[in-house]
Amino acid sequence: MTAVLGTPAGEQPAKKAKRPSPWAAPPRPVWEEKPSGAGQAGKGLALGLACLTILFPLWIVVVTSLQTKRTIDEAGGLVVIPKGVTFIAYQELLTGGQVQRATLVSIGVTVVGTLFSMTVSVLCAYGLSRSGSLGHRWILMTLLATMFFGAGLIPTYLLVQALGLTDTYLALILPSAVSVFNILVLRSFFMNISQELIDSARIDGAGDWRILFRIVLPLSRAVVAVIALFYAVGYWSAWFNASIYLTDQDMMPLQNVMIQLVQKQERPVGLSAQINTGQLSPLAVQMAVMVLALLPVAVLSPFVQKHFKKGMLTGAVKG
Repeated sequence: MTAVLGTPAGEQPAKKAKRPSPWAAPPRPVWEEKPSGAGQAGKGLALGLACLTILFPLWIVVVTSLQTKRTIDEAGGLVVIPKGVTFIAYQELLTGGQVQRATLVSIGVTVVGTLFSMTVSVLCAYGLSRSGSLGHRWILMTLLATMFFGAGLIPTYLLVQALGLTDTYLALILPSAVSVFNILVLRSFFMNISQELIDSARIDGAGDWRILFRIVLPLSRAVVAVIALFYAVGYWSAWFNASIYLTDQDMMPLQNVMIQLVQKQERPVGLSAQINTGQLSPLAVQMAVMVLALLPVAVLSPFVQKHFKKGMLTGAVKG
């Protein structure tokens, strides 16, 4: 028998270990019992009910927004089983009028606000993560104090008014531009980066700006993505600042227009004629606005979902 190269004669070559499937369950600790069939069935049932509780209302909202006025009237309101599909509500909302303008306002505030908030938060967190930075302990204690003590609504409104920010888009960004919690999460993650790596960069002549943009941020993509999503969702869903700082209806973001539609039963500018002639159902318009408000978050969340565990848990373990 011919010996295999590198294997003594009479011995079989060792088999290569199979790579674990990415879909396989992680190895179970030795102290943890194997779940019984009833336990697995119970978990599946609980998860199925939780998914149904979340998806069923979303299904009703989406289906109702895609139905004609006749179908909605026959169902007596919200539609569960669709009868055809029509996009007339979305076409009318996005071809002009208050809803289209409010959508553009929300997109602009979300993009600009997220960029501004991330810039301030990253710079502040990086400075606080360096133990030798000037006054970092006093600044950190001041930031922590703001998490427990606030000035209140009236002083905040008077400050915004004194700065001349009322009836401006800056009033939707600056009063809630920075979250101390997000800064602390970023700081904890930055502090976990190897100090030897940063020291070697300094020996090579790199300054703080180069270290931040070439070393710290590339290693912190997970936590930066999560915090950016938090800021973006906060700006997109915000309505309170607009309700107290803005009086011009043309400047209102999408969330405030949705509140006017759902709670006050008002009709957006440009749709009254279609609703009065029976071409559109007011309920379909309300549901369509809700879908427009939920769509960006539902689309972006899956892309950042993989970073949640690393970005939040790893960044909060130490520091």
